[in-house]
Amino acid sequence: MESRRITVGDRIWTVRTGGPESRHHVLLLPDAGDPADVYDEVCTRLQTSDLHTIVIEPQDGLDTKTVLAILDELKVPWANLVGCGTGADLAWLLAARGFGRFMSLIAAGGGHPAAPGADGTIADATCPPVEIPTTLLATKRLPRTVAEASSRFVYGEFRLVPVDVANVAGEAGHELATEIVLRTSFW
Repeated sequence: MESRRITVGDRIWTVRTGGPESRHHVLLLPDAGDPADVYDEVCTRLQTSDLHTIVIEPQDGLDTKTVLAILDELKVPWANLVGCGTGADLAWLLAARGFGRFMSLIAAGGGHPAAPGADGTIADATCPPVEIPTTLLATKRLPRTVAEASSRFVYGEFRLVPVDVANVAGEAGHELATEIVLRTSFW
């Protein structure tokens, strides 16, 4: 994968891209504390499926405006959105507030911000529903019974997939890649 440094405001972000130049982009947002190469196995599989991958390396301060500015800098008009852990939290916000910019959402280990989490708290009651096809991977951090509450905040096709791991990107990359390919296919 090619590594690029992109300046947004006064910060520099490292972005790893790879795969065929096509109009089928997959933006992957890692969990806080994940290593820079956490999605390498997943990206290799996605690139084999003719998908162009974009990974923003983990760094504090990543928010929706920054992600959209990075996509603008890369000249990516729309993408399929993937996030794990804190990356899933950000992906939900992007999908909810970036209508027309994202084609699908695959979130692992984090539910919709307006749905109660595993501890019963609601992260953001004002977060609007998402209106794109969505796959949510229930994990050890986000049990299926808790993950099901996110379905009412998806105004599109919703799929819930249980994966018995804590870190999907690190422990079940092959399953994550499969779910991404299924969600990004137009068949």
